[in-house]
Amino acid sequence: MAKQDKEAAKEAKRAKKAASKARRGQIFEAFKLQRREDKWLLPWMLGAFLVVTGVVFLLGVWWGIPWFMLPLGIAFGLLAAMIVFGRRVQKNVYAKADGQPGAAAWALENLKGGWRVTPTVAGTTQLDAVHRVLGKPGVILVAEGAPHRVKSLLAQEKKKVARLVGETPIYDVIVGNEEGQVPLRRLGPHLTKLPRNLRGPQIDALEKKLSALATRRAAGAALPKGPLPQGAKLRNVQRTMRRSK
Repeated sequence: MAKQDKEAAKEAKRAKKAASKARRGQIFEAFKLQRREDKWLLPWMLGAFLVVTGVVFLLGVWWGIPWFMLPLGIAFGLLAAMIVFGRRVQKNVYAKADGQPGAAAWALENLKGGWRVTPTVAGTTQLDAVHRVLGKPGVILVAEGAPHRVKSLLAQEKKKVARLVGETPIYDVIVGNEEGQVPLRRLGPHLTKLPRNLRGPQIDALEKKLSALATRRAAGAALPKGPLPQGAKLRNVQRTMRRSK
């Protein structure tokens, strides 16, 4: 038993080491890609490192412990450089995704926190879409696509949701760069600034209510559209009568 535990611990350690190595590799690849496209990446990272390290070192000089503070300054400088790197990569990714179909859904699914995202609760053949987000603010409907089409799509979805959620606040957002719209890169911050109206159990109850809407949609999609062909009703009745005999 003890031997098995040791083997399991070794295996877990190896897996952790492999995951860490893979993560470092991904960061390095991202750095190389970003460096090719962003000529200001290294100057910004170096500047952040030097400024933060210098400030911490000067504080050490002021307090009379400069060489004690220098390693701390280097550590904080590296952290600042990595933050700059992450921000510039994020900015580049959002710039590439902006205007692409499904970009808003991608941004929503990458939100941090307790957001519950249901992509494409409504859409058109032109790839316009409305996504639903549940969170502490309430229900947030996020639309992307041509403004003249998504406005009506958003209004229809809002009516359907309002019938189920009652007094729960419903917010609507159109992603875009025109007046009254929210840019893709600002979508996350925009949602986090909304007022906090609900708590965890209320969000759970809300999610259950809205799952009924999804079930109803699925049932509706399974039914054939349009009127029955002529004589179909009569044939169905005759078939039922034969089976009952």
